[in-house]
Amino acid sequence: MKFAIVGYGRVGARTADILSTEGHEVVIVEVDEPKAQTAADEGHTVVKGNGEDERVLDRIGLDDTDAIAALTSDLNVNFTACMIAAGHDCRTVLRIDEDYREEIYQKYAADVDEVVYPERMGAAGAKTALLGGDLNVLGDLTEHLTATSLEIPEGSPVVGRRVVELDLPGRTRVYAHGRRREPMTIPLPQTAIESGDRIALIAEQASLDDVRSVLHG
Repeated sequence: MKFAIVGYGRVGARTADILSTEGHEVVIVEVDEPKAQTAADEGHTVVKGNGEDERVLDRIGLDDTDAIAALTSDLNVNFTACMIAAGHDCRTVLRIDEDYREEIYQKYAADVDEVVYPERMGAAGAKTALLGGDLNVLGDLTEHLTATSLEIPEGSPVVGRRVVELDLPGRTRVYAHGRRREPMTIPLPQTAIESGDRIALIAEQASLDDVRSVLHG
């Protein structure tokens, strides 16, 4: 899949690295020259410019971009980028910082697909550590397993088969399914796969290429 990330700060950089590792195409939009250069040095495709400028986002190729994550610290930039991308039928993910009031959250959340709070995620991890939880368990798991989603292309050999009948390489498990541009849900026993569907799965890192081969044909 192809993803655009607006903002190559701490959150954007980590997100881009994970997506790239999983084999997805990632385009970074960054206005800050040193950050843009860092992204380029890491091997990412970079579009230099402000994420709220439609002319800049047009250079991404939004019509063939599956989703955009606007992850800068500026809510106005994030929201504008999401609205521009939504006009091209992209899935939109908006970063909101913790200090915004609930009514602000409600105002913005109604117009995007997902809202993320980096500070809240970090706080949850810190609380778990303080209470004696072992965060290394998750780290050890994700060294070998990854959660990802794949789109079923036209002509795939699995089109027409039921989701529950999929036999995928390694320890791969399907946990959600969705039609094109629709929310993902737990697949029902009778749910059949159509071209353009998305399959969310957990797989061993080493098995991802084999899983793609089965699903893509």
